[in-house]
Amino acid sequence: MNITDKIYVAGGNGMVGSAIVRALQNKGYTHILAPSSKELNLIDQQAVNNFFAAAKPDYVFLAAAKVGGIHANNTYPAQFIYNNLMIESNIIEAARQHNVKKLLFLGSSCIYPKMAPQPIKEEYLLTGPLEATNEAYAVAKIAGIELCKFYRREYGCNFISAMPTNLYGINDNFDLQNSHVLPALIRKFHEAKLQQLKEVVMWGTGTPKREFLYVDDLADACVYLMLHYNGEQHVNVGAGEDLSIGELAELVKKITGFEGKIVNDTSKPDGTPRKLLDVSKLHSLGWKHSTPLEEGIRKVYEWYRQGTRDERLRDERLRD
Repeated sequence: MNITDKIYVAGGNGMVGSAIVRALQNKGYTHILAPSSKELNLIDQQAVNNFFAAAKPDYVFLAAAKVGGIHANNTYPAQFIYNNLMIESNIIEAARQHNVKKLLFLGSSCIYPKMAPQPIKEEYLLTGPLEATNEAYAVAKIAGIELCKFYRREYGCNFISAMPTNLYGINDNFDLQNSHVLPALIRKFHEAKLQQLKEVVMWGTGTPKREFLYVDDLADACVYLMLHYNGEQHVNVGAGEDLSIGELAELVKKITGFEGKIVNDTSKPDGTPRKLLDVSKLHSLGWKHSTPLEEGIRKVYEWYRQGTRDERLRDERLRD
């Protein structure tokens, strides 16, 4: 990518997309396109084609997706599979039609079988049943990988795929009904501290193990892969280390300063027992993550606290 090339970041206002925009800006790229969902409906094929015809992007980061945690995936499976299939199909086909030089598709580690050997290698894709709670989302993401693969084979498109582990960061979703585990814990512990509660209830047993990557590290990896990788096989992007949900809760409790106890609601689902990515392929390409988990969570918590403080001040001004 040249500094002046047109770069379209689909989903550029979400957590992942906005981090990619920041990474590109920090590296000096000057022509970044990131229309919001209100400006461009990615489920509308004609609207996507019109955008590509007018904007003529040279490179595309496909970070747009309908995302959520276990509850959201379980409750809205039809929405998750339909929206994500439409978004990726429309953008990938438009990129082919309008001669995009290179496209990077972002998937998710939930594409792998529920009981995949650990750590999970790229070749474990499609070797066993998926985790039922997010099957619809996973199937859509697998379809995106396959789209990129077959567009390469049939049309010669330089379309690549990256599969990130569990992500967290600035601009995350903190809605307790639809968020992932880490932002949900941050909000729960923060509000419990403010309300001086004696306990925080956590879903599941706390025993499943998860890997977490700071979203700005992912963005850096995406730009790195766009510059240095041209292979057909998707690439895992992660930290290469994990911890139990119980250990994560204790860490968030420490960072937020909550002094009560943690109670496990074992009637709620745990999800996949363990999900650690094998990132040896990415390391061999010359990239490794740089943000330790505790440091990253502290950054996100400070950002979240500032946002809730700003909301409170705004509400006080409105009441006055």
